[in-house]
Amino acid sequence: MGVANSFGSRGVLEVSGTSYEIFRLGAVEGAERLPFSLKVLLENLLRTEDGANITADHVRALAGWNPEAEPDTEIQFTPARVIMQDFTGVPCVVDLATMREAVAELGGDPKKVNPLAPAEMVIDHSVQIDVFGNAGALERNMEIEYQRNGERYQFLRWGQTAFDDFKVVPPGMGIVHQVNLEYLARTVMTREVTGADGATVLRAYPDTCVGTDSHTTMVNGLGVLGWGVGGIEAEAAMLGQPVSMLIPRVVGFRLSGSIPAGAT
Repeated sequence: MGVANSFGSRGVLEVSGTSYEIFRLGAVEGAERLPFSLKVLLENLLRTEDGANITADHVRALAGWNPEAEPDTEIQFTPARVIMQDFTGVPCVVDLATMREAVAELGGDPKKVNPLAPAEMVIDHSVQIDVFGNAGALERNMEIEYQRNGERYQFLRWGQTAFDDFKVVPPGMGIVHQVNLEYLARTVMTREVTGADGATVLRAYPDTCVGTDSHTTMVNGLGVLGWGVGGIEAEAAMLGQPVSMLIPRVVGFRLSGSIPAGAT
């Protein structure tokens, strides 16, 4: 379904000779007074407005946000990508594989079953420390990990090659929210989509994510709006389903003084 574009916010941004389709917040009255996090949500609604699930009234409700009011308006947030750790992520890949099997049995093309939002899995929650205190500990622990989880890792490796927009970060690379912050966060996403005139355009939009790790929200430190969710919500997001939420409350705080040397 195309973008309704009720507010005429669709625009073009030229950067170094490349044209990007964007959705300008200035088209919506009240957008300038919103906190940064809600501006990201507002762009999300403008970009995904379809006149059915996401309407102009939802956009107006967010633009008219009252910091003193109790949240009472439900909106649909469509995350740009999904990040998973292995314990909750493996069942998601199993479900995708099962869907492909079912499509094949019905005579369809199983390769059409793919994540609709980029999804990445970081293998970290199954990692255990068996050897420590010596120079070869890391290498030995990795060997034991591959022996212990060989079948699961082979399955995930298959998934990475079988599905579009699905990548696996192997064990030993770091913990999921650290990898998300340092390597996976895009800050600005780009994707080829069908434009207003039916032609393919390159769209730019803010990086947002849901993740199956409670520390997913650390990516907010880069200005990337993130929520920690359960496996079912993450799988729904992978399949292009928006996340239902009330317009969230925003709490501001101010830091004073200075931090000691060495603090991060």
